[in-house]
Amino acid sequence: MSSLIEEGEISHEAELVWLEDITDLDYVRQSLDRLPTRKGRPAYHRPGRMVGYALLDPKAKASRASGTFRRRVFWLLPHDRDTEPEGLYATSAPAEAVDPRTLEPRVKGYKTERSEGGPPSTAMQELGITLPL
Repeated sequence: MSSLIEEGEISHEAELVWLEDITDLDYVRQSLDRLPTRKGRPAYHRPGRMVGYALLDPKAKASRASGTFRRRVFWLLPHDRDTEPEGLYATSAPAEAVDPRTLEPRVKGYKTERSEGGPPSTAMQELGITLPL
């Protein structure tokens, strides 16, 4: 698992599959997991729940050493903001978290004020920029 994802590592993504509606999620955690296949729902072995995963195109090559494919998995832990709004991540987000609205195949995504749990910055308000709600 890696929390720092490079664009080259996700260059063979064909599609992102969401297992639940991400509209109300401020952030999701993402990791790059070694999986036995390019497609299909991966097994999930973390606490919490998997909310999505990536499918790879047929050109994606397996690792020579392990025979596995590196695919992104999106997940949340039981103490994340969606289940504990006033908890540990009420005004911040975990290091591996990104705003799911910024994710697409081959795009690693990024944090936003919304994913960090705060209101838009003064600069954003002055420019009239609003984040998706």
